Amino acid sequence: MRFSVNVPNFGDFSDPRAVAKVAAAAEEAGWDGLFVWDHVLHRHHPLPFGDPWMLLTAAALATTRIRLGTLVTPVARRRPQQLARQVATLDALSGGRVIFGAGLGGPVEDEYGSFGETTDLVVLAERLDEGLELLRRYWSGEAVTHEGRHHQVRDVRLLPATVQRPAPPVWVGGFWPNRPPMRRAARWEGAVPLFASARHGRVPPVEEVRELVACVRRHRPDEAAERPFDIVLGGATPPDPARARDAVGPLRDAGATWWDERQLQASEDLHSLAAVLRRVQAGPPSL
Repeated sequence: MRFSVNVPNFGDFSDPRAVAKVAAAAEEAGWDGLFVWDHVLHRHHPLPFGDPWMLLTAAALATTRIRLGTLVTPVARRRPQQLARQVATLDALSGGRVIFGAGLGGPVEDEYGSFGETTDLVVLAERLDEGLELLRRYWSGEAVTHEGRHHQVRDVRLLPATVQRPAPPVWVGGFWPNRPPMRRAARWEGAVPLFASARHGRVPPVEEVRELVACVRRHRPDEAAERPFDIVLGGATPPDPARARDAVGPLRDAGATWWDERQLQASEDLHSLAAVLRRVQAGPPSL
């Protein structure tokens, strides 16, 4: 199992220097990754926001080993060609350390409706799927021609290709027990579920994790069956190694491959640099 640190892109973490500080501390303390949120607006958090790709650039410059990415980028509100360049640039800068987390994003009324965008979840899911396919093709460095419902591309080649070949891993997020997001995730390289029964920061129930893992495995396409696939769970664990092990160990045994350390969403610690640094410097759970 690998271990990452998760921070929002608002509050203290709207400042790239704060994210760089957490990234450097995480690498020193033995964590394996740092992931940031990708929001432009969240009315429950009326705070300063930072651009996630600028934040991750600062983290890349402050580190040499840990993986970096977003959890998650709402592909449906992005232009795939611009997003492809941002990810490829970060992949080059970091030496091939990017993991791309994708999903619908939310709150939908805030992130889409506030800017005159559709809030129709069916349409947004179509944009997500079409955008993901375009991203993978853009990252290849090969010429792309595409006629889709939401995007049209005429003989475009975006260079350079990503450092990682054939592309950075794609993890797909969504709320469990909703099956469609996990069926989508099964087509890519990882699943990042949130749980209706355990909101952000709460450790998910082991039985639900087992059900989710079984669901994803059933829907893995035959051609992908031999490729590595990550199940990324998250929550807040205590700094005491034994107590953290008791929380995370059963989830690893149920099929989780990453533990993403998070603060409780209802807590002021969520966007506090001091609080996150305290947990990061205590080190990841020891299994």
